[in-house]
This record gives sequence, C-alpha cells and structure tokens, in this order.
Amino acid sequence: MLDLSFYKGKKVLVTGHTGFKGTWLCKILVNAGAKVTGYSLDAPTNPNIFTLSKIEESMNSIIGDIRDYEHLKRVFDDVKPEIVLHLAAQPIVRDSYKEPKYTYETNVLGTVNILECVRLTDSVKSFLNVTTDKVYQNDDIPNHPFKEDEPLDGYDPYSNSKSCSELVTHSYKKSFFTDGRCAISTARAGNVIGGGDFANDRIIPDCVRAIEGNKDIIVRNPHSTRPYQHVLEPLYIYLEICEKQYKDRKYEGYYNVGPDDCDCVNTGDLVTKFCNAWGNNLKWINKYDGGPHEAAFLKLDNTKIKNVFGWKPRWHIDETIAKIVEWTKVYLNNKDDISKEMDKEIKEFIKV
Repeated sequence: MLDLSFYKGKKVLVTGHTGFKGTWLCKILVNAGAKVTGYSLDAPTNPNIFTLSKIEESMNSIIGDIRDYEHLKRVFDDVKPEIVLHLAAQPIVRDSYKEPKYTYETNVLGTVNILECVRLTDSVKSFLNVTTDKVYQNDDIPNHPFKEDEPLDGYDPYSNSKSCSELVTHSYKKSFFTDGRCAISTARAGNVIGGGDFANDRIIPDCVRAIEGNKDIIVRNPHSTRPYQHVLEPLYIYLEICEKQYKDRKYEGYYNVGPDDCDCVNTGDLVTKFCNAWGNNLKWINKYDGGPHEAAFLKLDNTKIKNVFGWKPRWHIDETIAKIVEWTKVYLNNKDDISKEMDKEIKEFIKV
C-alpha cells in the first residue's frame, strides 16, 4: 500500500511534467507535500492539462529538452533530487513513423542523459523509468498476455525506442548501481486514459474533440484490443515502487502495470461505453484510414506487481469512463474548476 506521507518534504524530479500523465503525477505529489521539480518541453497540445490544472503555481517548472544533457545536469546540480521519475518521451506511435529520428533521440538518448545525471548525483536514491506495454516483441498471438521476462523488440519506432530505453536502463543498473546507492526500476504501463488528454491519435481525446465539434466519433481500429486503465492507476504504483525501493532495494525490478483481463477491451467497445455514459445520442463510426502497422492485440500479465506490492486495479473500465465523462463535462462547462475536479478524483481514488 502506498504511503503518500512518505513524500512530504521529499525532493522529487519529474521529467515530462507538462504532459498528460506528468501533470496528474505532479498534482498527486504536490498534494502530498513533496518538493516537486519538473523538467520538460512546453505542453505538447493546446489546450493542455498542465495549464488548465494551474499546477505550475505549486511546483518548480523548468522548460527544457531531455536531449540537452548540459541543461539537464545543471538542474540536477541545483535541485539535488532524492527521487526521479522519468516520463519525458515522444509518446505517439503514428508520430514515430513521421519523425523516427526525433523519436529515437528523445526516447533513447533522453534515457541515457537522465541516467547519466542520476549516476553523477549522489542525492538520488530512487529512480523509475516509465516505458510502455508496447516494448515487447508482439506477434499478435490472440489472448497472450506479456510477462516481464519476454523478449523486448517493439515494432514501430516509438515502441522500439522504448524497448531500447528499457535496455539502456538495464545496462546502467548493472554497470553503475550495484553499490546500493540508488535503486533502479522500470514500469511498463498499459494504455492510459483519463480526463485531460488532448493528444492526437488517441481515442479518448478523439471522443472529446468530436463532442466539441458536434460530430460523430471516428474509430480507425475498432477491433484492436488494448489494456485500458485510468491514469491514476499506474501513477499510484509508480509512486509505490519509488517509495518501497527507496527504503529497500529488494523492490527494484521491471514491472508490468496493466489492468485485469476484464478491462482489456477492444476500441469499439471502449467508445461504445463512452457514448453510453455521455448520452445525447453520441455515436461512433468505423473508418479505417489505412494507417501504418499497429498490433491488433495487446495485453499485460500483471501477476508480478500484484505479488510484490499487493497491488490491484481500483477503477474498472466502466468507472474509468464515468470519471472521464465527469472531467470532460467540467472542462466544457467551467475550466476554472479543473484543478478542483482533479483533486476530487484523486481523493476518491485513494479511498477505494
């Protein structure tokens, strides 16, 4: 069980803090009393949850490129963080086909840069690299949940770059952190959804944009199965990993963070649930656009993280959709209440 009081007064550095997951993570940490520093590019979309949440008022936000080692190292020298969570990435599969070089530079060299800073900063006691469920070699075997010891070989440039990021982390851990000074782990999260995601080529943002434009939702791969989970699910286990390994290195490891089988649904079913929860005769249409290769089936085996941490998902898919609808209605009706809505959802999640 995560003890959020552990973070009170702790110096925590979050890369990618202006993104969807990064903003939610910083909100949790700030509420817990942590001294939070973020390092990231400007928020990647307009609108964006980082601005809407007003979290910048409560933390040290530094705009910088994870590829810029010299700048990143100065931040480490100034902040002297105790805990580092690395979320900065180029996270979109389709964008990785358009900009493969940038994707590899950000996701691989960025990981080298952050680990080099951790290696040279004695204050860091706990480091977590957040990767993805797409790091595995996926041959589209039906109903095959991936386990942590299976081969890493993502297909597209995004997935492959995150596989490389995992391997870089493994090498640094074995080469430079055997002295016990800093605990190192990675977390491979399933498809994260929730209020405040405005990225292109993601299904929930597509739903919200359709509502704003009074249009039908376009679904390009309705039969693709993914391990969907509310954004708070992986964030809480990330924080628990960092807390536990800070105290005891036996908790170091490489972990899948995904929902139970009941929440691994295809995209068509997910959007149908969203339409039903939203009401107002919202509907979707199947419109395959002939885009680049994406795996048809993806599921994670979450046995390890359950056994090690006693973790289990809190919000199932219907509850997750309900929370997204609540958040979206606040966004559409009164954007000034976004911060309060996030605080409310965090408190509700903790109480489950």
